[in-house]
Amino acid sequence: MPLPRWYALALAERGVTEAPGAADNATVQAYYKDAGHPHVTHDSVPWCAAFVGAMLARAGFKPSGSLAARSYLSWGTKLEAPRQGCIVVLKRGKGWQGHVTFFDREENGRLICLGGNQSDSVCFAAYRKNLVLGYRWAS
Repeated sequence: MPLPRWYALALAERGVTEAPGAADNATVQAYYKDAGHPHVTHDSVPWCAAFVGAMLARAGFKPSGSLAARSYLSWGTKLEAPRQGCIVVLKRGKGWQGHVTFFDREENGRLICLGGNQSDSVCFAAYRKNLVLGYRWAS
């Protein structure tokens, strides 16, 4: 099965990192803009939802419209189980906080996901399944 376009675009962004110190990475700034938030100009603002939104927008889908990771819980179509390229919304912190990323595969009982603002970069990271709030698919 071919990769969803938004996920193929996300894979091509691997290696993008925040700029050190007070500097800002223009690529990360473009994620905010493409996700519909051109007023955000600093890569120190949490950007996981901006990354997901930018990849969706570049693939022709309307993003959630929010920079809150949990906004993707009500976006698209709910999936009961993950499939490659789906959006994964994870618990982080308390209340409204969270993280949003793209599912790649399962390995040793953990979800391997590609996302933005994972160790201040676009990279793969492993997450425990008990952190999952939902899986979503573009529709």
